[in-house]
Amino acid sequence: MNKDLILLGHGSGGKLSHQLLDDLIIPTLSGISLAGQNDAALVDAGGRRLAFTTDSYVVDPVFFPGGNIGTLAVNGTVNDLAMMGARPLFLSAGLIIEEGFGRDDLGIILASMRQAADAAGVRIVTGDTKVVPRGKADRIFINTSGIGLVEHDFTISGACARPGDRIIINGTVGDHGIAVMAKREGLELQTDIVSDCAPLNGLVADIIAEGGGDVHVLRDPTRGGVATTLKEIALQSDVTITIREDAIPLAGPVRGVCAILGLDPLYVANEGKLLVAVAPPAAERVLARMKEHPCGGAAAIIGEVTGAGGGKLRMETSVGGVRAVEMLAGEQLPRIC
Repeated sequence: MNKDLILLGHGSGGKLSHQLLDDLIIPTLSGISLAGQNDAALVDAGGRRLAFTTDSYVVDPVFFPGGNIGTLAVNGTVNDLAMMGARPLFLSAGLIIEEGFGRDDLGIILASMRQAADAAGVRIVTGDTKVVPRGKADRIFINTSGIGLVEHDFTISGACARPGDRIIINGTVGDHGIAVMAKREGLELQTDIVSDCAPLNGLVADIIAEGGGDVHVLRDPTRGGVATTLKEIALQSDVTITIREDAIPLAGPVRGVCAILGLDPLYVANEGKLLVAVAPPAAERVLARMKEHPCGGAAAIIGEVTGAGGGKLRMETSVGGVRAVEMLAGEQLPRIC
């Protein structure tokens, strides 16, 4: 592997992504510490805490079961703000369009963006459009940035997990990645697999209302999946997290496709899922509240923070063993978000 070149795996959200960030991007641009590397930045604006984030979307294909690149761009940025405990307010939209892209398709994508923004209670207030020559892009790329308001005094961060915290997920894993991959590769499936792409700010509001200061971490397991995200939390918080394989919700069709193709669903991207680390006294209450929300009906406690130090993620397997779980090493499914 030529270390002087950027590889597709550097966009996976896994080990190569972190190496690129740690070795080049973060030291050059900001020097932000590991503890501050969250889904959005918290900034002070005249005594009020704001969350600020940006993301770029290059999904292939741009239309997939359950959404399109437009819904993905809006919901993904809304969710990154929500993971900081913020109420999303405003978004920007930057479009990079390849010459020859269909106006009708663009209209559908823009209408989907507006619909997703309305559903999440946010406004798209600014943006930019560029067109590049045919063959110099892949149909359409979208960048969205977002601003949200933190209306409480709690600290929610990937660095705040504590021993004893229960780890909760709001539903089945891997739906988005498998839906996009199946559409891209033209797989003929007996059962439709639909992306879980959805705004999670309403669910997060319920979680905070129920758990308050006992809610320590909120993260959405997008690129790199649940395993990579939990490993990031373990490293940020310097704790050991143990999850139980049998407790992880997984839809039957997704399990089947992963088994056939040799994919690990723990590393498959999600776009409507979140992980919560919450103190034991509030865990069952938060779980019950999550199950009342449309985006949390299949919520489950999948593990806990079992110790301080180490930055380790372990899994109790269905056959009774325990194995170490690391970040995604390369690029399991490229161009998923």
